[in-house]
Amino acid sequence: MPARCPEATAASNSGKPALFLADVLRAGLPGYAASHRLPQHHWKILNAIQVCRTPLLGAHLYQCAHACVPTWPCTGAATGIVPPARASTACIGSGLRPIPYFHLVFTLPHALNPLIQQNQETLYDLLFASASQTLLTFGRNNLGAVLGITAVLHTWSQTLLDHYHLHCIVSGGGPSRDGKVWNASRSDYLFHVSALSKVFRAKFCQGLQQLYAENQLLFHGQLQPLAANRKFQELVRQATRTSWVVYSKRPFAGPQQVLAYLSRYTHRVGISNRRLLKLNRAANTISFDYKDYADGARHKEMVLTLSEFIRRLRLHFLPPKFVKIRHYGLLANRGRRQRLERARALLKVPTLEASDHTDASTARSLPRCPHCGWAALFLVRVLKPSRLKALPPRTDTS
Repeated sequence: MPARCPEATAASNSGKPALFLADVLRAGLPGYAASHRLPQHHWKILNAIQVCRTPLLGAHLYQCAHACVPTWPCTGAATGIVPPARASTACIGSGLRPIPYFHLVFTLPHALNPLIQQNQETLYDLLFASASQTLLTFGRNNLGAVLGITAVLHTWSQTLLDHYHLHCIVSGGGPSRDGKVWNASRSDYLFHVSALSKVFRAKFCQGLQQLYAENQLLFHGQLQPLAANRKFQELVRQATRTSWVVYSKRPFAGPQQVLAYLSRYTHRVGISNRRLLKLNRAANTISFDYKDYADGARHKEMVLTLSEFIRRLRLHFLPPKFVKIRHYGLLANRGRRQRLERARALLKVPTLEASDHTDASTARSLPRCPHCGWAALFLVRVLKPSRLKALPPRTDTS
């Protein structure tokens, strides 16, 4: 078993979790692998999780100037360093201080879940396209503005079942299409969610029908009947019998709240170590905490067999090289810097000075000792990642 970071093993003293997802996988994977065939990239993810937060993935050994024991801040979260994806988003938000930001969630109906499981990359892309086009269309038609959108894909529910939805952070207004004025939204209202829902549903279903007509969808196993047009249309009708959920949360209080959300929420995974409660090796079960939103968001405990837990966890492994955070409109990657500079000029916001970036990045990058809390660590040694001994590769033929 790989050695853990001292900060991880001292869980009870530091408030960190005593049980890790890696522990659950090491206990459950041997039995699960004996009866399931997994694609190669799933093995890669599972192997990486098992050595997460250990020096096997490479690490920096630090010594505290206050004579605390040496520590391994193995991840950005441990050292306080902001990963590049978050830092770039921070720069975006910092430049648009005077405007409100809105948080919208676009959710797909559960009737489509089996189809999505067999066509993940194709239908994830369609979800991104449908939601972003809906918002850009409303921005253009209702405000005469090019909105800034950051969209983040989530695929899970609190119980680790498949629940496909897109979190969108949307600017409250944007530059006009000719770029001459800034057209702002109300500070407490962006668009009517029922109207968004109708357009979102229409765009997604139109794209779904096009994919079907072009034979871009897969139908394996129990989904084979959907290859027949009549059965496929029955599925679409079932999915569109009710309104699709577009949920608008309260507007963010300002850019700092947006950045705080992005820093912790964009890279969130299906389940964190802190939610794991008890691993029962004798019974081959794992219990974890979840919020029951149907019961007032009360915290409850769920107990699953290790096999079922791993099955649910695998539902949320993304396709290889899939991008789960995307930017649109004002924040689209191509030409973003020029558009933001123009937007700042329209909002009369001073251009960010290089010193602002330097001061912020320096403050974030100072590693703190997990034992005494002081930013007094100095680098002792750098370990390169070890060559992982992978589990036997398997090919998914189901």
